Amino acid sequence: MASHGVEQAKRNAAKAAVAECFPKDPRFVGIGSGTTIVYVVEAIKELGVDISRVCFVPTGYQSRQLVINAGLIPIQFDSLPDHVTLDIAFDGADEVDEDLNCIKGGGACLFQEKLVAMRAKEFICVADHRKLKNHLLEKWPTIPIEVAPIAVRSVQAQLRALGSPDPKIRDGHVAKAGPLKTDQDFFIIDAPFPPLVHRLDIAAGKVADRKAGAWSVEELSATIRSIEGVLEVGIFSGPTGPEAAALGTKGGQRPVACYFGMEDGSVTVRKAKPAGIPN
Repeated sequence: MASHGVEQAKRNAAKAAVAECFPKDPRFVGIGSGTTIVYVVEAIKELGVDISRVCFVPTGYQSRQLVINAGLIPIQFDSLPDHVTLDIAFDGADEVDEDLNCIKGGGACLFQEKLVAMRAKEFICVADHRKLKNHLLEKWPTIPIEVAPIAVRSVQAQLRALGSPDPKIRDGHVAKAGPLKTDQDFFIIDAPFPPLVHRLDIAAGKVADRKAGAWSVEELSATIRSIEGVLEVGIFSGPTGPEAAALGTKGGQRPVACYFGMEDGSVTVRKAKPAGIPN
């Protein structure tokens, strides 16, 4: 598919997601990072509704500039009043599996992306058809992990012990300038693993056996997250926002729906399966 076709697929997905999901009279809206989000902001501007009182919460420097350049009102995450929950958050993904678990962090904004997703009533994922796979790490090669620079070597060693054959520090845009730094001045480690087992697999009888290298999405995410020096893991899984609210727990990071722009110009919508399916 030509690059212009991919861009049109992103635009189609963004227009459909915004048209169907943008709430009436929202007060706070999360805006993620990446190339697809350009079209989300474009679609919001084209809605024809009054958004003069809406505050848009970006997930990093790039998305903040996008909001400002569109003439929208940005508000930093740490400026939100304590009681505020975002009405909705839109973001992209590097890969999405059948259970709507996502890998994010290709743009190195995964920590702030997760903060915003988990502060929202609902997280809507927008992507093109290339991102939809049966399992995470089926096509996307690695899990992005945000790590304190001082802990990089020890984190790499522990990732190897978990079965990642070659976890690498991500270089900046100019390799000789050293590793890429996130908005938090942390490094990114990209860690390859075999494709991950999700809840639908387990419900169908598949066994997640970490000793055999078959990690479940939830277990691998939690295990990496527990390593000293790790700030955040680029796996978005677990409850959706409404599920988390029903449980009375911290917000959800799994999207309630994903909109995929397809090669033929159509848009495919996948909605999250109920939480009753075993993890």
